[in-house]
Amino acid sequence: MARLWPLQEARNKLSDVVDDAETDGPQIITRHGKQVAVVLSMAEYSRLVKPQTDLMTFFQSSPLAGVDLDLTRDRSPGRDDPQQ
Repeated sequence: MARLWPLQEARNKLSDVVDDAETDGPQIITRHGKQVAVVLSMAEYSRLVKPQTDLMTFFQSSPLAGVDLDLTRDRSPGRDDPQQ
């Protein structure tokens, strides 16, 4: 369960904060009674930032998968400059 750590106490007991993050889950740091930061275990952080799917799976599940798109570049000149 998350514990609230006043900032000064978290500074003084950083090792305990980290140990508790590994065993008990996220630890919340407060400043003047306001929640300002969270200490997570590396395992929890990795789980949070891991993409839900890999890029190939993402493109394969796209609504455009299997649609025949014309990807050739348009070589026509740009717009005429109206000031010339």
